[in-house]
Amino acid sequence: MQNRVLGRTGVSVSPLALGAMMFGPWGNPDVEESVRIIHRALDAGINFVDTADVYSGGVSEEIVGKALIGRRDDVVLATKFFMPMDENDPNARGASRRWIIREVENSLRRLNTDYIDLYQVHRPSPDTDVEETLGALTDLVRAGKVRYIGSSSYSGSQIVEAQWAARERRLERFVTEQPPYSLLVRGIEEDVLPTVQRYGMGTLTYSPLAGGWLSGRWRKDDAGRPTSSARPQARFDMSSPANQRKLDVVEELAQLAESAGLSLIDLAIAFVINHPGVTSAIIGPRTLEQLESQLGGAEVTLSADVLDRIDQIVAPGVTLNPEDNSYGAAELLPSARRR
Repeated sequence: MQNRVLGRTGVSVSPLALGAMMFGPWGNPDVEESVRIIHRALDAGINFVDTADVYSGGVSEEIVGKALIGRRDDVVLATKFFMPMDENDPNARGASRRWIIREVENSLRRLNTDYIDLYQVHRPSPDTDVEETLGALTDLVRAGKVRYIGSSSYSGSQIVEAQWAARERRLERFVTEQPPYSLLVRGIEEDVLPTVQRYGMGTLTYSPLAGGWLSGRWRKDDAGRPTSSARPQARFDMSSPANQRKLDVVEELAQLAESAGLSLIDLAIAFVINHPGVTSAIIGPRTLEQLESQLGGAEVTLSADVLDRIDQIVAPGVTLNPEDNSYGAAELLPSARRR
């Protein structure tokens, strides 16, 4: 794999990052197999691993920590915080200084490491000043516990707000953004990708296979099922007209992939990492077989004709089912509408 620079940090990372959400009870409860998957990814040239405290209630971080024994310095290690870690404790979540300072210690312990290369806010917080979050994260960088900080699922305006707050208060700035991006979920092309490019941020896109929709398992004659209970059910509700439309689009994309001599998986992953605003695509295999099927996409370059045909099937900037966006401040949710 030909590595890329992560934003303007000077850090070199692989075009595929290994996402660890499927390691643990949410996906694959076999710890030893999960460790083998991580080792195979590292041996294949992936040097970037992304997890989160909430994945399987911390088990994912523990598995990653076990797998990286003796190889820690060879890996750019990223994790995230924000989601609830204890439903009975209203302060065991969010982006407050109180929680960040507490939870980073938990992640360091589970990951069996002295430092985290990239510590990311998992979601924007509607009730926390961004200066509060950046101030706490700045202290962690200065203490040596965190090397860089990033955001995840921020809208374009939220990215700008965070960048300006960091500049005005002389705080550490987010050097990366982690949004969803795939052939079926192209909403970030309209504002997020141009914004991160403008600020020189790295972009770590997640779900390049659209939660399995582009894995080849979801076809009109066999609609498949989600492989993890962690995935929102609305994205797989086949009574939804938007999801029925996705089935039609998947058929067209599968035909395009076949005509180009590619698997649908290779087409999907190549589409994401071929975008000049994308640094790495986070793949989330649950099995070794799934990992092997996804590695080849990093070596594929799509022709202009194929890219033009993709734009005809799914227009730039379009997300076929709004339930798949999972980023931004959710101003259009029913609870947030003026009526």
